[in-house]
Amino acid sequence: MARTREKTFGFGGAKLARQAAYCSDARRADDDERYMRRAIELARRGAGFTSPNPQVGCVIVRDGAIVGEGWHKGAGLPHAEPEALAQAGAKARGAIAYVSLEPCAHHGRTPPCTEALAQAGVAEVVYAVPDPDPRAAGGAKRLELVGVKVKGGVCAEDARELIRAWLHAQGARRPYVVAKAAMSLDGRIATGAGESRWITGEESRLKGHELRKAADAIIVGAGTVIADDPALTARHGDTRYPLRVVLDSTARTSPGAAAFDRSGKGAMLATTAAAPQARRAKFAEHGVETLILPADRSGRPRLEDLLAALHEKGVVTALVEGGGEVLSSFYDADLIDELWLFLAPLVIGGGKSGFAGAGAESLADARRFAFDPPEIIGPDIFLRGRRKER
Repeated sequence: MARTREKTFGFGGAKLARQAAYCSDARRADDDERYMRRAIELARRGAGFTSPNPQVGCVIVRDGAIVGEGWHKGAGLPHAEPEALAQAGAKARGAIAYVSLEPCAHHGRTPPCTEALAQAGVAEVVYAVPDPDPRAAGGAKRLELVGVKVKGGVCAEDARELIRAWLHAQGARRPYVVAKAAMSLDGRIATGAGESRWITGEESRLKGHELRKAADAIIVGAGTVIADDPALTARHGDTRYPLRVVLDSTARTSPGAAAFDRSGKGAMLATTAAAPQARRAKFAEHGVETLILPADRSGRPRLEDLLAALHEKGVVTALVEGGGEVLSSFYDADLIDELWLFLAPLVIGGGKSGFAGAGAESLADARRFAFDPPEIIGPDIFLRGRRKER
């Protein structure tokens, strides 16, 4: 009988031990997720500032408490890990570092983050997404070689969503293209007389400025500049000046237009050899960078060459705002990676189409996008969709 009780007690003890281990693992998984979400939240603060680098956040945790936080604030500035380590100080020794992207293992403008983490005495590094950049990849292996425990894949989906543009640019070697349009329910961006201000409400315009804030470059056509003279700035709390790019095959726009203001990241005229030399000289006098591109079959600057040039300039996200011909040219070239559509509750009839190009010849050829659930913004409907690969 005693032996039976002993066996029962022994079985129960093992079961309790397994349950305790399970609970411990579950708590650790919850902690990992919680701290990684905080790291991703910190990374978001770098929106619009970090290109050509990705947005990255880091949290240092010791004995269940956050002792250091940091995020990458801009190219050439310290990465997220050194920022967080500096705040943690001596408390980093024996701690766990949560980083939204695998720590880099190369010397760039700043030293390798793997080296900083190891020298600080961090015991473990948890990261969300592996670094695909061949120059910086391999940080996890480097850390393991010096005795640091490493775990990857925590909150990977959320981290990928945050740096989707940067990940795309790494693979495609061109910027991530977001096409934005404010239009009526029947897809018109202006009346037949050219009136377009304002089709959508103020709330939608503020939402659009959020997108501008995160973009490295904004692309518009000559027609939009001539008709509306937009500043193409991001007015969201503070005014930011991304690179403003005007597609103008013959340089017919005015070099004194608001879009060519040299503040912030400056402005660029993207034109062709068809632009008269005298017109190009006018832009040079105003300090506007001029990019001469090969012409496509329509005589317009070839978009693939434009995007390649912007990639070389460190542009990760390019926002295409129109007009209809420019939006259509990106659509017809199959270069739109994401759509932001603001639909106003009105029907214009006639007018100017938001996508006025050749378009698809058949439904099978139409571009497909996966849309998030619609969002009501004031009186308007907002739709965000990402391209679906065929």
